[in-house]
Amino acid sequence: MTSTDPPSLPHLVIGGCRSGKSSHAEQLILRLPPPYLYLATARVLDREMADRVEIHRRRRGPEWETIEAPLDPVPLLRQLNANGRPLLFDCITMWLTNLLLETGPASILEKVDELCRLLRGTHLPVVVVTNEVGLGIVPENDLARAFRDLAGAANQRIAAACRAVTWMVAGLPVPIKPGAAPVQAPVPAHEITRHAG
Repeated sequence: MTSTDPPSLPHLVIGGCRSGKSSHAEQLILRLPPPYLYLATARVLDREMADRVEIHRRRRGPEWETIEAPLDPVPLLRQLNANGRPLLFDCITMWLTNLLLETGPASILEKVDELCRLLRGTHLPVVVVTNEVGLGIVPENDLARAFRDLAGAANQRIAAACRAVTWMVAGLPVPIKPGAAPVQAPVPAHEITRHAG
């Protein structure tokens, strides 16, 4: 695939902090005809987050329309599915953070599974961004461990639901799906939620 070919969709872009995930996801969307939709899950609660949001907005430019859905993006995605506009969902881990703080861990993977069903059946050209949070040390507190485990389980499910997955390392996109390795079954919900309480 060249840098001008349409990307395989739905497409998951995963990587660590400052790995170039959002920039690469935007470049994938820009291979499609405008106008573009940006589905934002972040909540702007302090100046640092406000500054980050502003940097992202300026980088994207005027052909992007931003829609905020910090807690329940799936109904909105269903609505948008009919119009066919290219959509960037940024990002899964902020969405999971919002749900974990708002509702607790019990039903989060059900919401993730609902998103995965939509991704498998969607006609919406969508690129999804998420963070890989499981490569560091084991977090010392319960909430951080619950988040790490939920993010890992969610990422597995979403990667299985997407036709393509790209891993970002130091700004370089590394395609990891499609590939020769079979997709493993995602972690069962009971394996995650039993450690999250």
